[in-house]
Amino acid sequence: MNIFRFPTARQTPADPLHDEARDWLVLLTSGRATVADAKALKAWCAQSPAHAQAFEQAKGLWQQLRVAAEQAERPRAMGRRAFLGGALAASAAAFMVHVGVPGGLAGLTADYRTDVGEQRHVALSDGVSLELNTQTRISRVGQGIELLEGEVEVIAHAAQLLKVQAGAGWISAAQARFNVRHTDHNVCVTCLDGALSVDVGGRNVRLDSGRQLTYGAAGLGEPQTVDTQAVVAWREQVLVFNNATLATVVDEINRYRPGMLVLLNKQLGQRRVQARFSLQQLAGVALLIRDAYGAKCTELPGGVVLLS
Repeated sequence: MNIFRFPTARQTPADPLHDEARDWLVLLTSGRATVADAKALKAWCAQSPAHAQAFEQAKGLWQQLRVAAEQAERPRAMGRRAFLGGALAASAAAFMVHVGVPGGLAGLTADYRTDVGEQRHVALSDGVSLELNTQTRISRVGQGIELLEGEVEVIAHAAQLLKVQAGAGWISAAQARFNVRHTDHNVCVTCLDGALSVDVGGRNVRLDSGRQLTYGAAGLGEPQTVDTQAVVAWREQVLVFNNATLATVVDEINRYRPGMLVLLNKQLGQRRVQARFSLQQLAGVALLIRDAYGAKCTELPGGVVLLS
């Protein structure tokens, strides 16, 4: 990583490890960090107690420098290297975590899209409407649509068969209401009302109301009966988690919240969660996690919060 270093008072044999930790911290606040970077950081911290301790020390130094900068009467008089090499010298509002374009390159030309935390209604045609969830990209494909990334509720009451492509599969329905989620190269289809069919790799599966099917890198799953109200709770501005791991909860919250929550404690991430979050609560969700599970929170510019 080609970035500036923290200032150091003296050199020690452990400095190379500390330098790597500081590089990670500056990357997280550079505006160039991705979700993959966050995962790589967690793996780096897990390599040894020394790695984790080096990162904790880097966070402590960052906090000291931030306080010093806020108290300085003339911040510009400080050398750039004296304040994270200039990486944190600008206003915190200038730092945003880039999590990539939903849907990849194809997402750049999608016909319908939503940003982080945005939801949108689209009247596709007579008898067909779409409710797009956060970070969703959809393109028109002939008489149907392709869900490139994200989540959509489809309401179809049309004379013609509607086809929805998601990943390696096709969903077909004429009289149905269903939810399709396409994230991390996996697709989850839930029939909310009526009936539909899913075609994946030459296999056709019928789904009736209350049934759900997943497919992706792990192959095609078996239809399951699910709580449909929990599946579409996002339509009521609510996130519902039933016995999910805290790591899964954090990943989902990151889809709705600007910035990034980075969970560095693997053991904490395995804790099981039974919770409901209003989307209006997400600005302070890190503090809720801190209070409920004893996590340590470190706030960085751009809405980045480290949970350890």
